[in-house]
Amino acid sequence: MMLTHEELVQQGLSNPAVKAEYESLAEDFTLFERLILARQAANLTTEEVAKRMGTSKAIVSRLESFGEDYKYSPSLKSLRRYAEAVGCQLEIKLVKSA
Repeated sequence: MMLTHEELVQQGLSNPAVKAEYESLAEDFTLFERLILARQAANLTTEEVAKRMGTSKAIVSRLESFGEDYKYSPSLKSLRRYAEAVGCQLEIKLVKSA
């Protein structure tokens, strides 16, 4: 029997250890998603963003997928350059915890 992606996620999240790890990565996944959405909204390819940043497509791909591999953690400078390349401004906020 094949599971859909949603069913597989729900099955994984039924395990408390998996759920805790998944929730600990929520902010990373949100940033990852927003980078890609901003690039898509600007109607740009990763190659075009790389050219605007003065870097390689591999670096842009790494920025967009850093949540998958913690061997690489992007600098604020890189995130700012990415934001500028896609016509955005990087904002970082500290919000008091509930």
